Amino acid sequence: MASVDKMHEEQVEHSKGVSDEEMVGTSLPSTKQVREILFKQDIRILPVLALLFLCSFIDRTNVGNAKILGLEEDLHINDHQYAIGLCVFYATYIASELPSNLILKKVSPKIWLPALTAVWGLLTMCLGFVTGFGSFAAVRALLGVAEGGLLPGMVLYLSHFYQRTELALRIGIFYTAASLSGAFGGLLARGLNAIGPAGGLEGWRWIFIVEGLITIAVGAMSFFVLPNSVETARFLSADQKVLARQRLEAASHHEPFSWVEVKRGVFNLQVWLSATAYFAILAGLYSFGLFLPTIINNLKIAKDPNEVQLWTVIPYAVAAVCTVIVAIVSDKLKLRGPIMLLTLPIAIIGYAVISVSKNPHVQYGMTFLMATGMYASVPCILSWNSNNSAGHYKRATTSALQLAIANCGGFVASFIYPKKQAPQFHKSHSIILGLLCAAWLFITLNVAWCWKINRDKASGKYAAWEGKGDDRDPEFKMVL
Repeated sequence: MASVDKMHEEQVEHSKGVSDEEMVGTSLPSTKQVREILFKQDIRILPVLALLFLCSFIDRTNVGNAKILGLEEDLHINDHQYAIGLCVFYATYIASELPSNLILKKVSPKIWLPALTAVWGLLTMCLGFVTGFGSFAAVRALLGVAEGGLLPGMVLYLSHFYQRTELALRIGIFYTAASLSGAFGGLLARGLNAIGPAGGLEGWRWIFIVEGLITIAVGAMSFFVLPNSVETARFLSADQKVLARQRLEAASHHEPFSWVEVKRGVFNLQVWLSATAYFAILAGLYSFGLFLPTIINNLKIAKDPNEVQLWTVIPYAVAAVCTVIVAIVSDKLKLRGPIMLLTLPIAIIGYAVISVSKNPHVQYGMTFLMATGMYASVPCILSWNSNNSAGHYKRATTSALQLAIANCGGFVASFIYPKKQAPQFHKSHSIILGLLCAAWLFITLNVAWCWKINRDKASGKYAAWEGKGDDRDPEFKMVL
């Protein structure tokens, strides 16, 4: 809880700055009031969103658990068809992000987010009844449509409760649920596979059916728990609702739409450097989540595929703890790039060793480094772009662009662990190793570029933008 208190103190300081510069003639909440409002919002909203995100990652990667339990054999699909089934998910996932947010603006978030969750839960259940490649690919494509709206929808939803400078850390907090998903997914797969054969259905089918039912239940629960806005938040008192709205309006510049700002976002060097690095990291993360059971199964350290599920749990559990620690350290030091320059080499070492080692126990040990290095880097890179973009429409453009580019890593992840590379997967591991090394280089370049901008601002080269209030203002310091 100390980290939460620290987070609240920082947001209070930000509110003080807004009061002096942006709010004229309006009384903003006091330090104590801001602390109470943020604390109530954090403990009532963030856990629910983290649970939704946890279900999302479990339901998109449980196909990897089912793969080693007989999915390919029972559906009579080959390795290439399985990869296509994975790939169509990411194609529809990316395509649905923007349309889903447009619908969210028309439909109540309290309805849309739970509805998305219930729909993809139902589609996950449908995966338990597919009979061949056609139905497998079709359901995966629909699953991508439903899940694609969740992350951008949650970010938009949070903007109704937090000031823009308060969003990055909250996003990082619920994103740690992604690293927990692998641990829960392995445990659930181990238990649910034991149900089959029952009702004429194989064990792997029950993984999809039961996990889909759980997701539907979580979606229904979120409908009754999530508030639509600060005005409908039952956990806030009447006075707190008024004060919460005041501080949100105080931080809002009501910036008019401008294509110039969109252009500034599209042609911003930082977003391309961070998005390319994020693409490489997500290619590793998605492939790790989809194929870790396959990798461990080929090590022959478990007696059967059922036991393999248990072996997948521990690397994720370690990664989850490290991700939280790194997020706290990154926020406390107000550093993103330098932190990633320290965490990514952990994954790089893991992939370098596992790609050449033939000792199964050493290879399994490297999965801990692979998971830790990649997952611990995600909160930093998610926050970095937002930290260094000011001006609402520029920030919106860079955020959307980064997510669109980064999620293309799913296409790479779908095809790089074919059966013919088993049992060592040397080429597969080497591809991710190369991508992570490239990510490290892009992050280094981004740190150098941000440092140069800060130096130029200090020397007066940005004096013409003084008082503009966007990221070109000399007073706006780039986060390294």
